[in-house]
Amino acid sequence: MTLIGFHASHEQASPSRLLEDVRLAEAAGFGAAMCSDHIEPWSHRQGHSGFAWSWLGAALATTDLRVGVVTATGFRYHPVVTAQATATLASMFPHRFWFALGSGEHCNERMSGVSWPPKEERQQLLGENLDIVRRLHAGEVVDHDGAVRVDRGRVWDRPEIPPEILLPALTPETAGRFADRVDGLVTVNAPLDDLRRILGAYHDGGGRGRTVLQVHLSWAPTRERAREIAREQWATNALPPELMAELATAEEFESHAAELDDGDLEGAVIVSDDPAEHVDRLCEFAELGFDEIYLHHVGPDQRPFIDTFGDTVLPYLP
Repeated sequence: MTLIGFHASHEQASPSRLLEDVRLAEAAGFGAAMCSDHIEPWSHRQGHSGFAWSWLGAALATTDLRVGVVTATGFRYHPVVTAQATATLASMFPHRFWFALGSGEHCNERMSGVSWPPKEERQQLLGENLDIVRRLHAGEVVDHDGAVRVDRGRVWDRPEIPPEILLPALTPETAGRFADRVDGLVTVNAPLDDLRRILGAYHDGGGRGRTVLQVHLSWAPTRERAREIAREQWATNALPPELMAELATAEEFESHAAELDDGDLEGAVIVSDDPAEHVDRLCEFAELGFDEIYLHHVGPDQRPFIDTFGDTVLPYLP
């Protein structure tokens, strides 16, 4: 059976609003939650960017859900800080917290003031950070002199069982490269053949952990309104992933998004006013073998989506 979770987008709602949303999602039947970790949104229309780590503690304390976060380390977060933050949450909420450790995006990491490196350098840094965080979670005192430096790093409060580390991957190459070094995989909705290749690369690379899919969708009482919501809120996120990783500001995202048409947008967001159509699309993803699917309604108002999907979508998913 596929677990269906709720995605909390910090770029689109205030932290207090998202905290209420995740409680509503739990009451409506969503079985877990995950959130983003950004320091600014992709567009002025999104207009929010709460600190994920503060919110995670509140969400875990006020629900019974398992909650995860997609994050990056090595730039605005030092890996020792990431290890400390994740160990603390896992200590307070055993078996209920996971994190996906990626190579980052320029729009978030530019705040550190470093020159943004090319993808291969970022992935080499990710490999170092995965090793550092693992060793810290295991109780080691870590010295490291590479793309990132650590001087006698130690995490003093650690859980008995370390939190799961998942890999965010948008390509088969990334999925396969780090598959045997993580506890699972997380990716986003894409054409079914693309997702099959990502899953195949992960398993061929030695990945044995759970597989997670985040699905961006837009629902409203009318199809036109659903399309408007997607265009207003998520056009900046319909750009090619390799371009998104390089852009530095909301203004740059908005400039590139202005060139997209509805066809580009619907390739990134499932747009429909019909809950049955959403059921069909989600079943296709589940049939690929994903263990967990997290639904992200790209509109800023989550309550109508949560109520509708709780009644007319979740009961019909496998």
